[in-house]
Amino acid sequence: MISEMITIGTSGATMDQAVAVANGSGAELGPEARQAVRRAREFTEATVRGDCPVYGVNTGFGRLAGTVVDREDLGLLQRNLLLSHACGTGPHFDRATTRLMMFLRAASLSRGRSGIREETLDLLLDILNSQYYPVVPSKGSLGASGDLAPLAHLCLPLIGEGYCIGPEGMVPGRTALDDICREPVILGAKEGLALINGTQAMTAASVLALIESERLADAADAAAAMSLEVLLGTTAPFDTELINLRPHPGALETASNLSALVEGSEILVSHIACDKVQDAYSLRCVPQVHGATRDALSYVRNVLSIELASVTDNPLLLPDGSFISGGNFHGQPVAFAADHMALVVSELADISERRIERLLNPDLSGLPAFLTPDPGLNSGLMISQYTAASLVSENKVLCHPASVDSIPVSGSQEDHVSMGTTSARQALEVVRNSSYVLATELVCAAQAAEFIHRGRHGKGTCLVYKRIRKDVEPLEEDRQFGDDIDRVARMISDGVFSEILAGVVQEVGRK
Repeated sequence: MISEMITIGTSGATMDQAVAVANGSGAELGPEARQAVRRAREFTEATVRGDCPVYGVNTGFGRLAGTVVDREDLGLLQRNLLLSHACGTGPHFDRATTRLMMFLRAASLSRGRSGIREETLDLLLDILNSQYYPVVPSKGSLGASGDLAPLAHLCLPLIGEGYCIGPEGMVPGRTALDDICREPVILGAKEGLALINGTQAMTAASVLALIESERLADAADAAAAMSLEVLLGTTAPFDTELINLRPHPGALETASNLSALVEGSEILVSHIACDKVQDAYSLRCVPQVHGATRDALSYVRNVLSIELASVTDNPLLLPDGSFISGGNFHGQPVAFAADHMALVVSELADISERRIERLLNPDLSGLPAFLTPDPGLNSGLMISQYTAASLVSENKVLCHPASVDSIPVSGSQEDHVSMGTTSARQALEVVRNSSYVLATELVCAAQAAEFIHRGRHGKGTCLVYKRIRKDVEPLEEDRQFGDDIDRVARMISDGVFSEILAGVVQEVGRK
């Protein structure tokens, strides 16, 4: 069921719109977009009537760009393009990613620089607004000439081909169209190329990875504050004047978050006269490590925000009605951003796993071994660290940058590619692995709190503890812990800890 409708204009898409569509909002063409699309189509039809060969309009593709196609065959040319390019493989993109691909492709085409017809664009949006979404294999894109294979699969249902997923499972594309009372389109000149030549697969996956990454950064600050408190650490390294001596914005933000989360903690005050000189790096250096991730995610958000508002197919229409071939489809900016995102998110999991070790190791924590009231008979949370360590190790493999690779294709016409969709898929996997690691730390820190009897928690750590305890019972004896970690991982993905953090920071800031 469509929750709200976004009106697409001539400025592309925004991050807020992208998130809304991924969460179920629909979209429709606004009047300005319709006018721009009509005008672009008029120019395209004029080009078809002329004698000058224009790439993708009346010629073949890639290495076949020099082959002029007869006017009466241009529609078949575009249909053949979709059919021949739909050769992806691997697991299918999920519903949110696929819906976002459709929306972003429509938003790009609505800029009036691609030459597509209104009816074709309307049908794409009709599918977006229906209970169906296309089946799109996630592997097979080189990330230059755009996401050709994924976008071809995405658009096959427009011509009554391919497959969609609906309430009854997978059905042929034509069946989905019949169910929403629509007929397939017969593609005109340039339309097939306009539909599949863009960066929307890698961009959609990267946007969703970014949203989860930003929520993960907030959860990481919450987890670190919880661990700091129960491990009887100090807030001295988060001093504003100290951090300002090396004033990276992310470090300042993280230090502020940590201070707000533990404000009013009687637990931290209770050991102020202890003889400990300084904390381990995984506690003391949280502003510098988490903060560096925050700064990097700001760069990623900037790149993706530009991409969301861009036109990325080829050739593109200029205001004078001429087409020009360029390279806007090349995914290098997104590929670099996605690779960087994977790298910096993996570090949130890396340092979190070290805090998990400190929580579970009695020699480091002073708490019962593996946080069970009865060590020996019970293993407690021992193996949760094994899983966290496994995920952190897997992240190290996934962080190899896909963007450093390139394999020439199409008879070496396309001799440098970005591999950006691989980068985006790896980033998503790293984010989800890291969510489980941070969830494990939060479960462990909440369990450690059961052994700390030194007064009340801080303003924020109290709220984090209570929210975890709403879904995860304290550990009395061994049980299956996987479900507990899954529940907290879903809290991270849903932005629960982001909401807690924002509320606490706002409250403390009002003082």
